[in-house]
Amino acid sequence: MKAQVLRRYGKKRALELADMPTPDLRDDEVLVRVHAAGVNQLDSKLRDGEFKLILPYRLPLILGHDVAGEVVKVGARVRQFKPGDEVYARADDFRIGTFAEFVPVREASVALKPKGLTMEEAASVPLVALTAWQALVAKANLKKGQTVFIQAGSGGVGTFAIQLAKHLGATVATTTSAANVALVKSLGADVVIDYRTQDFEEVLANYDVVLNSQDSTTLEKSLRVLKTGGQLISISGPPDPDFGKQIGARAFVRLVIRLLSAGIRRRAKSRGVAYSFLFMKANGSELREITRLFEAGVIRSVIDRVYPFASTNEALAYVDAGRAKGKVVVKLL
Repeated sequence: MKAQVLRRYGKKRALELADMPTPDLRDDEVLVRVHAAGVNQLDSKLRDGEFKLILPYRLPLILGHDVAGEVVKVGARVRQFKPGDEVYARADDFRIGTFAEFVPVREASVALKPKGLTMEEAASVPLVALTAWQALVAKANLKKGQTVFIQAGSGGVGTFAIQLAKHLGATVATTTSAANVALVKSLGADVVIDYRTQDFEEVLANYDVVLNSQDSTTLEKSLRVLKTGGQLISISGPPDPDFGKQIGARAFVRLVIRLLSAGIRRRAKSRGVAYSFLFMKANGSELREITRLFEAGVIRSVIDRVYPFASTNEALAYVDAGRAKGKVVVKLL
């Protein structure tokens, strides 16, 4: 099969279009013919070698975490899917590889593609939607009447998280540039802060939840806009001890992880708020809940650009630039 392959880790290192063996199918997996694949900052960070310590992939590696496509084969224990089904998923850790013609995904991680969404739209959804769901529903237990600050509202996670938070009945604040104010307001943002001219710490106070996706400076400031008992959930680090347990890290790695987040956890505790790191996981049952929101018209996908498969490196470069409105997708079929 054709695939975009990473031969060596390196900052902005180019992927190589190459012929690779079609992956073996395990008994609990379905083999998906990839029609479209979402492009995420996680792919760039893996390529750059940022996660070598905690996600030790073997090279050469096919990147890509989001997939929409058609089931072509099922494992012996698979019962929910059959060849011909149109599906979407966030590929499983250590089985990623959606920048290819075929990818195996565990049955437990797959859901039927939402009716009414194109393959490109569906491919833009899983990783960011599951990130928002696991942060706001599973971790924060966000309730009607609460307040949530979602950073980078025009980005991939932000565009979905704003819509989900509004559906849950929360008041939503976000940051974006002046050019994207109309977009985030159309998604449901109540308070919009232009990060180039305003300091969110001077605008926001006593919030219930912050979803942090930015740098360490922003993380520190986020502590100060939360009320006592509030929650700071970060998808950009630093990782916390629970994450070390979640990935089954070795003792030395768990110690490093604990030290990396010791400062922010200590300062959060001193202010009476909780800090946690979220590294989202593939989850088919949660994805089915998300499907229902799409099919009910509650949420829509936001796509900035669609690139041909041969231009996957250009798609990654565009994501690296940090200016995408919503998601970037590569199209195979």
